[in-house]
Amino acid sequence: MLLVVGSALTYISRYNLEPVNVNMGVYTVLNVPLFYVIVGSLLVGLVLSYIMQILSNIVTFFEMRGKSREIQTNKNEILSLTKTVHQLELDNEKLKHEGPKLTDSKAL
Repeated sequence: MLLVVGSALTYISRYNLEPVNVNMGVYTVLNVPLFYVIVGSLLVGLVLSYIMQILSNIVTFFEMRGKSREIQTNKNEILSLTKTVHQLELDNEKLKHEGPKLTDSKAL
């Protein structure tokens, strides 16, 4: 990998030595070799894209963290509702096996 990058930089530097003027807003740098402008632009682009990717990863991390909390909350709610349903089923079975309650209409 380093051999390929080194070869590419050597090729670019060999054929792009013409001096150019670089205007950066109010600042002007005179007689900079074109090779430095090319490599500098490449490095600035790589650094900016790396920073944007890091910011994107941070945003994704916080979104996933929120979704994980929401999933855990919903799992807890499902567990609570399952317990309630199970308890109601047990109560229903108890009522089925007790039979009807007899009442004496002449009792006090």
